Amino acid sequence: MRAAVISDIHSNLPALEAVLAAIDNREEAIEEIWCLGDVVGYGAQPDPCAELVRERCEICLIGNHDLAVLGQLDISSFSAAAADAVRWTIENAAPETIEMLRPLSPSGLRSGMAIFHASPRDPVWEYVLSADQASECMQLQPERISLIGHSHVALYFVGADGDGEGEGTVTRGAQAPAGFTVDLAEGRWLLNPGSVGQPRDGDPRAAWLELDTAEPAAIFHRVEYDVDEAARPILESGLPKHLAERLYAGQ
Repeated sequence: MRAAVISDIHSNLPALEAVLAAIDNREEAIEEIWCLGDVVGYGAQPDPCAELVRERCEICLIGNHDLAVLGQLDISSFSAAAADAVRWTIENAAPETIEMLRPLSPSGLRSGMAIFHASPRDPVWEYVLSADQASECMQLQPERISLIGHSHVALYFVGADGDGEGEGTVTRGAQAPAGFTVDLAEGRWLLNPGSVGQPRDGDPRAAWLELDTAEPAAIFHRVEYDVDEAARPILESGLPKHLAERLYAGQ
């Protein structure tokens, strides 16, 4: 089966629409779309994003920003801009958006792969950005291949099969550029598709991951979108200007 993995949409409708169009235009048809959470937060178009995820995704996880909007997560540790966006979303999101988020979980299983918003060790909060972290998480993940989001950086980590002890088990990984392909046939893996709506790896293009679960293999993709159309609603809504400006830099 071919699946598309998306994450961290953050109420960025133009980016989500561009990614969905790219998914629809793949030469080999994508059969399922999996969302790793944070549908809302930061951006100013939560309702149409939630509606598209509800319509198009076979599975959707809940992220920390989604939980905060539901009032299930304390925002005292959020940045000032992130907290402002949570409060704005609570005040402005439609009831249907809130109800769409409410039953979701931060982790799950799909087609023999484990999926988490953040990490196998902490599905809500942990940013997995180093090989040491990834190695520790791989020892806890229930499946050989795991998919994670949350960091907004397209990444891959690979370690040896087994319990993570002994020789030859060094975990390696790196940022994944557009078009980068990984063969998942051997080893234990953590893959992060990057962010649809707010990339933080220096590339402002929307990110997504294509999975072939039969091979198995994965391809990292980036998609151009109209950043002006995403920034304008943020500025018009009264949200912090910084949330619009960062979209142009991919930071």
